[in-house]
Parts: sequence; C-alpha cells; structure tokens
Amino acid sequence: DDQINPIFKAGEEKDIGNDGLKKKLVKEGEGWETPKNGYDVEVHYTGALIDGTKFDSSLDRGTPFKFKLGLGQVIKGWDEGIKTMKKGENAIFTVPPELAYGESGSPPTIPPNATLQFDVELISWTSVKDICQDGGIFKKILYEVCLEDGTLVSKSHGVEFTVGDGYFCPAFAEAVKTMKKGEKVLLTVKPQCKDKKILKKILKEGEGYDRPYNGTMVQVKLIGKLEDGMIFVKKGHDEGSFEFKVDEGQVIDGLEKTVKTMKKGEHALTTIQPEYAFGSSEYSTPEYAFGSSEYSTVYYEVELVSFVKEKESWEMNAPEKIEASGKKKEEGNVLFTAGNIERASKRYEKAVRYIEHDYSFNHEEQQQSKLLKVTCNLNNAACQLKLKDYKQAEELCTKVLELESRNVKALYRRAQAYIQLVDLDLAEADIKKALEIDPGNRELKMGCRVLKEKMREYKKKDAQFYGNIFAKMNLQQANAAKQEQRTPMIIDNKA
Repeated sequence: DDQINPIFKAGEEKDIGNDGLKKKLVKEGEGWETPKNGYDVEVHYTGALIDGTKFDSSLDRGTPFKFKLGLGQVIKGWDEGIKTMKKGENAIFTVPPELAYGESGSPPTIPPNATLQFDVELISWTSVKDICQDGGIFKKILYEVCLEDGTLVSKSHGVEFTVGDGYFCPAFAEAVKTMKKGEKVLLTVKPQCKDKKILKKILKEGEGYDRPYNGTMVQVKLIGKLEDGMIFVKKGHDEGSFEFKVDEGQVIDGLEKTVKTMKKGEHALTTIQPEYAFGSSEYSTPEYAFGSSEYSTVYYEVELVSFVKEKESWEMNAPEKIEASGKKKEEGNVLFTAGNIERASKRYEKAVRYIEHDYSFNHEEQQQSKLLKVTCNLNNAACQLKLKDYKQAEELCTKVLELESRNVKALYRRAQAYIQLVDLDLAEADIKKALEIDPGNRELKMGCRVLKEKMREYKKKDAQFYGNIFAKMNLQQANAAKQEQRTPMIIDNKA
C-alpha cells in the first residue's frame, strides 16, 4: 500500500506505482481518507506539456471538472493518481505517455508520446450509492461461513468481490459496507438471504483487478444445468471459447451480470433465478430448447477465459471519440426500435460520455459533438418517458435546451415530463414556447389538449378536496354549537 499511496510532505515528489507516474505534493489535504474506484470526484486542474505549454484548465472555464474515478473516463494517470489524494489536497502529477494519450496523442493540443503535467486540486468526492455497476467498489475480506450448528460451509483467506454483486447474499454485502479495515465481526443471517436472485460462488480466483463492463467482448467456458443436474448447454469446452459481448442481450441477464463481476481466469458457480434467466426474456436459444423453461432456476459453471474491453475515451483522439459516440447512438436507435428501452438508454448515455468533454475539439468537431449530444439526450429523454423516470427525462431535455434553446422536441418532451410530475405551470410554459416556434405542430396541439385536461382534472380534485375540508369544518362548527346549547349554564355562587 505504501508503494501505491506513499506518505508525502509538502514539496516532496515520489513515484506512484511502477509505471512512471510521479506525484509532487503542493498542499496537504484534510484527514486521511482518499476516494475509491467508482466515487464521483470533483477537481480543479491545469494541464501542461513538459515544456510548460498549457493546453487545458478548468480554472479558465470557471467550473470544476467532475468524473467517476477508476472507470476509464479519464486518462489512466488520473485514475491512478487522484485516488492517492485527500480532500483539499493540491498536487502536481507528471504522467508518462503510457498513462496519458500514448503514441496517438490528442491533436492538435497534445503531440504523440507526450509526457504531461497536471496541477490538480481535489475539491470533493461522493461515495456512490449504486456501487455494483461497471466494476464498482471492491472489498478484500477473510471469512468463514457456518450453519447454525457450526458446520463450516465456506472459507476464504482473502477474497475480493464487488460489494452488492450477489456474493453469498445481500446481508453479506451490506455488512461489509459498514466495516473498517482490520475489523472482525460475527454476522448472523436469517433465511431471507435465499431470496437473492443471482448467487455466485468462486471456485478459483482470477488474476488482477480488471473486470468486464458493458460493451466488453468476453470469452468464456460454461456449462448450464437445471436443478436436477441435467446439462442443457455446454459451450467453449470442445469447439474453443464461447464469445459474447456484454450488454448486447446475446445471453440471459443473469449470466451477463455474473460475468461482469469476474476477473480473467476466474472460475465460478452461479445460481440464477427465473427473473434473470428465461422467465422475463424472449429467448429462443438452444438453451431454451434443451429443457430450461421460464420457470426454471438455472445453474452455470463459468470460466472467464479472457476479455477485450472497448477502447477507453481517454485513449482516443477527437475523431475517434466522435466516431465511437455515433456508433453508440446507432446501437441505441436499433435497440429503441426493437423495444429494448433500458439497453437503448445505456447506449445513449455511453455515446454522450465519449464526447462530454470536448474542449480540445476544433470548431468542426465541436459542431459534430453538439449535434450528437442533442440527438442522444433527446432520444434518452424519450427512453426515460417510456421508463417513467420523469425527473431524468426533464433533466435530459434541459441539457438539450442549454445547447439549443428553441429545440421543439426538447420543449415538448420536457412538458410531457412536467405533466407527469404535476408541474403544470412549467409544462404550459414549455408547450406555449414550442407552439410559438412551430404553430402547426400536431403533436404539440395534442400535448396542449392533454395538458388542459390534466389542469381540469386537478382543479376538480382541488375543488373536491377543499369542498370536503369546508364541509367538515361546517359540520364541526354545527356540532360544537349544538353541544353548547345542550350544556347547562353553571352559576358561580361565590360572587
């Protein structure tokens, strides 16, 4: 740990890891905690070439830069360096090309094979609630699992897993999240733990820290069994490894979710209940034909032979980012048309992430980037309306309107979200503005009728609500008056 996160004094420069990353402490931070993989971090920074030529600065823009740590949203040198920082700390990182933009550079500002210097201040970070997505947060623990009579069920001398990924049961993951390094606890778990939809038992540890995420091409060996032990599928053992792309719907959800928690070379058993197997899918695969059904809990023995991740955004130059974003947009469109709304939404989100930080793009590339952002956020807003996440739909439309204030589709979709959120005045303002821009739009006129109907409906409800209140108040006053008439007058004879 000291090699990865050495102790610094102000002014000192030391190596971080063994890949040439250097860190010079300028100002010490607060406390002792540092952010972990998956955390949302907020920084101010200035980037320069080794000769001092500045190529970028969040200070110049006046807005801190935010990203998720350890998920490849920035260059590897940042992911490695910033997780060594404390809140309020200021440090200068010298990043070799291998941990920056490599042989391709990032034209026109960063030449090929450039060593870079970043002056970084870590403003804050937020631990992530949904920590089992895309690698999440890992815990290395020692444990023994016993039945109530003391029978040893399982034991580990140091297993690493994603918190919340279904390792044994939800209670196990929840307990680990509350623990400190070195802490030892006795955890008693009631039988509800069996309700977990996907369970995984590691038979053989994998290597390294990397795990597949959405878009990763994986090679696996697998054997699928039913509860009675009948094998209904066997792939990758005789004919070479079985390949599929994570989050493409090529295999059942439970298998995708399991593989995303595995490391290269890992061998595991996973139990998948019908909701994540064939119970909620339209699969007509060989697996389905050979005995598994929508009511079956299925069991897979899986070995993750290898995997190839998609190229990270920080490894791409501007044209590559735009191309990758366009590809994800098209994938999203295909999924949306097929009715796979959740997966389509993820594609649109990924498309925007590729081009989110376009400050190094030239004018033409920024125009292409803007068009992609508008289209993908609009399409994603349509997804969120179908998924009934109206707040998210409103936020996505607002992002579009920040780029194009007269975008009729964004105004209309935001109005639809506002109607469902019962912000009827805001919905009316959006529809009114959209009709001023496009007065002949039939969809807008339909939306206007829906809005008026909603307004009448809520006015009627309000009238009934207040009518009931006034009726109760009048009844209470009448009862009080009757009671007062019945109560005999008491005369004070002490006067």
